[in-house]
Amino acid sequence: MIRRGLLALCAACAPLLAMSQPATAPRELKVLIISMFEPEAQPWIEPLQLKESVPVPGLLPDHPALRCNADGVCLVVVGMGHANAAASTLAVALSPQFDLRRTYFLIAGIAGIDPAQGTTGTAAWARWLIDFGIAHELDAREMPKGWRTGYYGVMTRGPGEKPKFEYHTEAAKLDEALLQKALALSRNVALADDAKAQAYRAKYRRAPASEPPRVTQCDTLGGDTWWHGHRLGEHARAWTKLLSDGQATYCTTQQEDNATYNALARAQAAGRVDLKRLAVLRTGSNFDRPYPGQSAHASLIASTTGASGGFGIATANLERAGGALVRDIVGRWSVWKDGVPAN
Repeated sequence: MIRRGLLALCAACAPLLAMSQPATAPRELKVLIISMFEPEAQPWIEPLQLKESVPVPGLLPDHPALRCNADGVCLVVVGMGHANAAASTLAVALSPQFDLRRTYFLIAGIAGIDPAQGTTGTAAWARWLIDFGIAHELDAREMPKGWRTGYYGVMTRGPGEKPKFEYHTEAAKLDEALLQKALALSRNVALADDAKAQAYRAKYRRAPASEPPRVTQCDTLGGDTWWHGHRLGEHARAWTKLLSDGQATYCTTQQEDNATYNALARAQAAGRVDLKRLAVLRTGSNFDRPYPGQSAHASLIASTTGASGGFGIATANLERAGGALVRDIVGRWSVWKDGVPAN
């Protein structure tokens, strides 16, 4: 009887004992690199020795885990497009597995690039993130006479009128101190280039499109439509100026960055992350408009088939330019952990 009583008591106490055991402390990360698809992730894996797999509920089925190293650096593949980027980013940011309050986030992805701002392989750090997809649209064949474009702000009367920001993703400005530090650390890195990209960019004839790639600062525009051509390119430039009150300069076009920012903003509101620790790097994999004598359609086909030669060097330059920032953060964590260092 005594034995049965002790067994019953032990069984009853087991859940309470389990609850009293200390939980595993959340993993502190120094840097989280955010890639959109596998070719953007690959250049980081060997240099940073990202050998550990850390599964996280809510990630893409094709990429269900972070890749991490022993130095506090992890990489996540969030998926392409606004919806995938936001969902995956929020899954990591709200996961109890991690302590991200001091983590630096680096969005590192390829993009189309304005030939007036750079060339294939160019590494551009963004100050502004502008959402290109939130707009009214009229087919060009039906828009009012005299309009240059059928795209204009939601609940406005036409092009050139700044819309009221009601979606909370229209425009975001990143931390200036981190931007300047990223530029200073990466400005003189040797960027990848190759003969195929050189031959194609020579068709653009004018600098900077015709010149070798370099590290620069100019801003990025996000939308899920893969647009292309001179007319839409002019609209992209004007839209960027309009939404930033003239402060931003359109440079690269991609799909995800405003969505990723918004997910991190939600996490910041929950006390999980610090948006001042977000940097955005986009490298030019293709031009967003044709060279002289080429049609917009032919230029788009060259971009999607790799004929412009920029894809390989753009993915490589993510790690070359972005790696300068990551390595400095990790190597000097004592001065980075409390904020961007002055020196």
